[in-house]
Amino acid sequence: MRLSRILLVDDERDLCRTLGAHLSDLGHEVLSVQSAEEALNVVTEFSPDIVLTDVQMPGMDGFELLDRLRDSSPELDVVVITGYGGVQGAIDAIKAGASDYLLKPLDLDEIEGVLDRCAENRSGPKSEAISGDEIPVPQGGLVGQHPAMLAVYKTIGAVAGTRAAVLLQGETGTGKELIARTIHENSGEDDLPFMAVNCAAVPETLLESTLFGHTRGAFTGATSDRRGPFEVAGKGTIFLDEIGDTTLALQAKLLRVLEEKEFYPVGGERPRRTEARVIAATNRDLETLVQSGEFREDLYFRLRVIEISVPPLRDRRSDIPLLVRHILSKSAEQLGQPVPSVSQEVMSSLMERDWPGNVRELENALVRAMVMARSPTLTKHDLEGDHWGPGSERTAPSGSIVASIPGEAPSDEEASLQAVERRHVQRVLLMTKGNKSAAARILEVSRPTLNRMIKDYGLFTP
Repeated sequence: MRLSRILLVDDERDLCRTLGAHLSDLGHEVLSVQSAEEALNVVTEFSPDIVLTDVQMPGMDGFELLDRLRDSSPELDVVVITGYGGVQGAIDAIKAGASDYLLKPLDLDEIEGVLDRCAENRSGPKSEAISGDEIPVPQGGLVGQHPAMLAVYKTIGAVAGTRAAVLLQGETGTGKELIARTIHENSGEDDLPFMAVNCAAVPETLLESTLFGHTRGAFTGATSDRRGPFEVAGKGTIFLDEIGDTTLALQAKLLRVLEEKEFYPVGGERPRRTEARVIAATNRDLETLVQSGEFREDLYFRLRVIEISVPPLRDRRSDIPLLVRHILSKSAEQLGQPVPSVSQEVMSSLMERDWPGNVRELENALVRAMVMARSPTLTKHDLEGDHWGPGSERTAPSGSIVASIPGEAPSDEEASLQAVERRHVQRVLLMTKGNKSAAARILEVSRPTLNRMIKDYGLFTP
């Protein structure tokens, strides 16, 4: 650990005394003050390396102090201590020009990590600072205050205003598309199209046409010209989900798009230009695929200009209560019913479970429980079809909606995931009285996908 001179600014005397003593025991030189005004009076004489400042203080708040210190001492590291988290709190600190941020209640190990990063930045080469106006504040459905998620928010804020390619790596169900949409929505060009393509869901023979379009007569059934997302998006965003499932032949064409900003529609003789920003995602280890020759190394490096690792839900269990409240509130609005409460027993079970399907599996379980619940409070009985307990290994295939019905022992045939999904979709259709738009929102699928399910499963609508 590198030692620093630290100015601690917080109106809570007990916090200053406790934290100051801890930092002093580590070898840092610490001066504590109880107001921003007092900090400005001593900062020149004390000449700190780092200022740790609370946000909410009587008189001048921490953000105003940060602004004053940036004007007088632009090289000074200022770390903001904020009592509110999530996307807004984390990115507000960076937007204001802070070197880093900490959330209350303070974690001593996290504090030491932040101080080390500040010290490393002081000793290393200085990079060009990003002004606060260049970092937008992400909005939308991202939920969580775990440090791993706060790091994701910080990266979103820094990259959203650029045109750099982004690679999102994480397990199925962790919210990679939501992160991609959040980047787009905070790019300053959110009025432009956001085009999402799931590369694993499109047959290999059709994926090239799906991405780049085709000309009339290019193949059987091509009765007219069709523009693909790279052309339709213009200067917007292309989100390529499950990029690790593409063939080497298609990867070569994607590489050309990234390098030359042009592509050929299937059957086309002239190249077409694109200015779309590319965000790719995968639940596979691309480095391993590169080593095995299944993924092009040059495309891999082109895609991962900025890399965001999305943590699985089991690695951020402390976010589960926040996610539960968010999911129940959103689902209750869609269902047109009051927001249910959750018993402490259920919440404990939710936090113990490994959730191999991540946030998507959690949401499916909660929506199913809301549909089946017979009281204003969700109990383990409402969720018992989801095989409660830590270490549960049941998981759904990507894109599936899986739910079982409590109180009924399924037959061998109904034990399949497809049979369970069929029954759940039928329940939602009955609950929404055949309103396909409402059912699609609850199931989180598109209308065409819902129509396909209705046809394939032989479902009926009221």
